[in-house]
Formats: sequence, C-alpha cells, structure tokens
Amino acid sequence: MLKKVDSSQLKVGMYIHDLSCDWMTHPFVRNRFLIGSDDEIRKILNAGIHDVVIDSDKGLDVQDAPTLAEAQAATERELTELAAKPVIVTRVSLGEELARATQIRHQASTLVRTVMRDARLGKAVELDQVQPVVQSITESILRNPGALVGLLRIKNKDDYTFLHSVSVCTLLVAFCRSRGMDPAVTHQAGLGGLLHDTGKALVPDAILNKPGPLTDEEFAIIKRHPKDGYDILLQSPEIGPIPLDITLHHHERRDGSGYPDKQAGDGISELAQMAAIVDVYDAITADRCYHKGMSAAAALRKIYEWSKFHFNPQYAQEFMRCVGIYPVGTMVMLESGRLGVVIEPHETNLLAPKVNVFFNTKKNVYIKPETVDLARGLGFGGGDKIVGHESAAKWNVDPMRFLTLA
Repeated sequence: MLKKVDSSQLKVGMYIHDLSCDWMTHPFVRNRFLIGSDDEIRKILNAGIHDVVIDSDKGLDVQDAPTLAEAQAATERELTELAAKPVIVTRVSLGEELARATQIRHQASTLVRTVMRDARLGKAVELDQVQPVVQSITESILRNPGALVGLLRIKNKDDYTFLHSVSVCTLLVAFCRSRGMDPAVTHQAGLGGLLHDTGKALVPDAILNKPGPLTDEEFAIIKRHPKDGYDILLQSPEIGPIPLDITLHHHERRDGSGYPDKQAGDGISELAQMAAIVDVYDAITADRCYHKGMSAAAALRKIYEWSKFHFNPQYAQEFMRCVGIYPVGTMVMLESGRLGVVIEPHETNLLAPKVNVFFNTKKNVYIKPETVDLARGLGFGGGDKIVGHESAAKWNVDPMRFLTLA
C-alpha cells in the first residue's frame, strides 16, 4: 500500500516509492529504493525533502500515515476551494493569438540561443536585443496568455535549454500580471526570466544533457550556474537589480535547502520566490533525456504540496490561479467519457474551463471537435464536468492539435 509519510518518520527497511520532489533536488540515482542505512535517511533530510511516499508492501509500514489516495484527495479538496477565486479575462481568443505566439516563440528561442553562444565566447549580453522580445512576450500575454503558454509546453530535447528560458519569461510575466504588479517591474521580471539560465552556457553539454544520474562533482558544476549567470549579466552595465536577483536566486528555497546562498523565508525576494515556482513548474513538465515530464495539472498539484516547505504557499496558490487548475493545453477526461483539451479558464471557476472535446474513450474513436463551456448547463454548450486530467501518452493522442477547431 502506498502511503504519504513525513521524512522524520523514515527508518531503515522502508521502501521509498517516490521522493516527492523535483528531479534537481535529490542526490539519489533513482526515485524508488529500499532504505538500507541511516546515511540514506540523512541524505533525504539534508536535501530538504520533507515528505515521501512509501510502499508498505515492500518494506516497513507507518500505521497511522494517510494513504497516497487519501493525501491526494485532501489536496483536491483544497484546490476546489482555491478554484472559486476570480482570474483575469483575456482580450482575444486563443485561435486569434496562436499565429502571433508561434512567431514570438521562435524569435525568443533564437535570441536565447544567441545569448548562450555569446556567453560561451565571453561576450556581454546585448540588452537592446533582449528588451523587444520581452515586450513582445508581454503583449502576447496581455492579449491571451494561454496561446504562448500552451505552445511552450511543446519542447524537444535539443531545444529544451532555450525554450525553458522563454517559458520561464512567459510564465513569470503572466504571474506578475495576474498579481497586478507594476508594468515596469513586470518587464524587468520578464527580462530576468529570459536570462535566468545564462550561466548554463558555461556548463559542459555532456553534463547538461547527461542521460543518467549526475555524480556529486557534476551536480556541483550544475549548481554553479546561478552565480555564473549573475557574473555574466554584470558585464552589461544597463542590467537592473531585478534580473540579477532572479538569475542568482531562482534556486533558493524557503526552508533554506536551495542554492547558491542558502537563503530562507522572506530573505528571498518576492520575484525570486515567484521565479523559483515558475522554474520548477516548467522543468518538471518537460521531457528530458533523464526523466519523463508530468502533465501540467499534476505538476501544479506537486507545486502546491511542495509549497508547505520550499515555496511561499500564497504565491503558489496565486500561480495556480494564474495558469488555472487545469492550464491551457491540459488534456482532461469529462464525465461523459470524452477527452478534451483546455482552451480557456473560466473567469470565476477554474474547475469549469472551456474545453475542445475530440475523442470518445467509450468507443475509442476520434469525434468531430467541438467547444464545450463547462460553466454552462446542458443544452447551452455545457452539461459536462471534468473528472480528472489525463496523459496524452496513455491514449496515444496529441491534444495540442485541438487547441483550435478546424
């Protein structure tokens, strides 16, 4: 039986089923293993991992611990309450914005590739080339955040480093906007998001794209990238304090388990805390050579759980309202047995977005795509509800094909 337990309850002989943390946090070769020594327990605690999932059928039990299903059900109840708060309304439809967003995605990823190349050559970042791209991303977010955010969920392994930076910029701009932050501050945050991983230009590709687990020495090299990026950005005299702070501190954690400065609590700036949430969310939803990305909906639930220790809980909840409990591009199962892709959140109920349905799971066939507004009743374009999020791989379908109707 799978159970959620506090890390302080771990004992030798327990079987770890899931370390319940993002892949860059833990020092173990795998997520599942039998605890064989107190040293392994110390490693878990020192990595800032506060709770784990154990399998009591394969090792020692904790009698009064909640089952994984009970813990997940409790999270869903809390998210249901969270979903009732309003979100910002978009200006144009997803279909109208997709073409522009596609162009911006290409332009921005090409720019980041150039920035990384120049950084490897010891050249300073030319901010006059970066500023217009951040402005284009901001304008797209203002028109319809779902278009660019949805497109950026598609990453191939070769372009991951560049598209991750574009995603962090885009999500951070959307996050700032949803929190009503000053436009000038939002622009600077976007600049920090786009440049936050510049230091990875100095990490050897063999380490950055290693298909297996990193050694302690390799992990130490990876952990240098925030300071390396900070030093690179300092070569640009016009760089502001916000991009520098985001670059240096996006891996800090509220419990002090992050790096490079082991900052904790509100010693981490507001924007660096926001960037940390965005960075982890985008990283764990992407397929890499060493781990399979999870769905956006599942990633948000992980962020929510980890916010008890690693992130500011208020910011984590506000980020979930920003992108939606079921973000644009998420594949969902409806009560009717149809599969659909979320195209737009509802203004006041994040559990009732607009969905393009395209597949009947009961008959295992594609159906004529149609838009269903889950906030409406039967006969008015609605009359259905989400029962859960689904894996595209499980059904062997590509939901992104149905972001717009043909």
